[in-house]
Amino acid sequence: MISINYRDPRPIYEQIKFSLRRLILSGTMQPDERLPSVRELSAQLAVNPNTVQRAYRELEAEGYIYSVAGKGSFVANDNQVDQGRINKLLAQFDEAVTELSYMGYPMQNLICRIGEGGGNHD
Repeated sequence: MISINYRDPRPIYEQIKFSLRRLILSGTMQPDERLPSVRELSAQLAVNPNTVQRAYRELEAEGYIYSVAGKGSFVANDNQVDQGRINKLLAQFDEAVTELSYMGYPMQNLICRIGEGGGNHD
C-alpha cells in the first residue's frame, strides 16, 4: 500500500502524501473510506507520528481527505476537492507551458498531449 524509500530525496511526509493521493485518485481508496489512524500508519511505516500527521494535514488542506473528531480521517468525495488545489495545478501547468514554449517546444505537441491525456508523445 504505502512504502517509504529512504533513498528518495523527497521528505518522508511527501512520500506518504503522494502514495495516499495516488491511492485516492486511482480509486483504490473509495470516498468516505477510513484511513489508518496516525498512530497505526506511523507504526506500520516505522516513522514519527508527526510525519504522518503532516501528510494528513496537507491532504486535508488540498481536499483529498477530511477529518471527523473522534472518528479519524476519511477519503473525500470527488466534489470536495479544494478549488485551491485546482488553481495550484493550473498555475504549475501554465508555468510548464510557458517554459516549454520559451524552449521552442511546438504548441501543437502540447495540444496533442492534452487531448490524449498526457504521456510521452514526442
